Amino acid sequence: MGAGAVTDDALLATAIAAEAGKLLLAIREEGRETGKALGDRADREANALILERLRAARPQAFVLSEESADDKARCAASQTWIVDPLDGTREYAEGRDDWAVHVALAVGGRAAAGAVALPALGVTLSSSPAPIVPPAPARPRMVVSRTRPAPQALAVAEAIDAELIPMGSAGAKAMAVVRGEADIYLHAGGQYEWDSCAPVAVALAAGLHASRIDGTPLYYNCHDTWLPDLLICRHADAARILSLIAV
Repeated sequence: MGAGAVTDDALLATAIAAEAGKLLLAIREEGRETGKALGDRADREANALILERLRAARPQAFVLSEESADDKARCAASQTWIVDPLDGTREYAEGRDDWAVHVALAVGGRAAAGAVALPALGVTLSSSPAPIVPPAPARPRMVVSRTRPAPQALAVAEAIDAELIPMGSAGAKAMAVVRGEADIYLHAGGQYEWDSCAPVAVALAAGLHASRIDGTPLYYNCHDTWLPDLLICRHADAARILSLIAV
């Protein structure tokens, strides 16, 4: 798969994620539903839009989506689209800004291309063109779950005197690092492939470190979609953070 194909896939992911984000904003602004009903409708309609756009552009492609039945035939495919139509349903339904849309392509098990839309912020970040990560501040900042911060993250934050920034969805937290609003995203509380594939594609393109919390690579399009932990940070900080997790 050449660089041009990867770029085209990234552009497609960007366009679809941005369009789904606009749909989600419109649904929320209608005010017809609240709470779970709002989240359920948003998940369903955003998923339908994403699948329709992917079928039109890549009719032979396999798609793994949080909101669709999983066709295990994808496991034998070299390429699979991995999407989360609404990452952070709770934040979305509560009227918050920290939710996202994930559209990514895994090639050979790796996050090769992708986009993360942050619709409430009017931003969509893509693996192409790759974002430029701002310089790090003197004191590191770590994004953590606003409801269930991972014990490993809290321990590392204490060890390096990091400022904790509570935030909602996985995509919002990962993009906070890409955008320079934070420096570390360390998660160990359980996730699925669709939670991290697009964020990891964007983070890697931006030149950041992204791995499991034991330092091993992140693999996608596996039979078991459970991918429970993740570290995204600057390369200069990765070795120290990984060593602290291992203690």
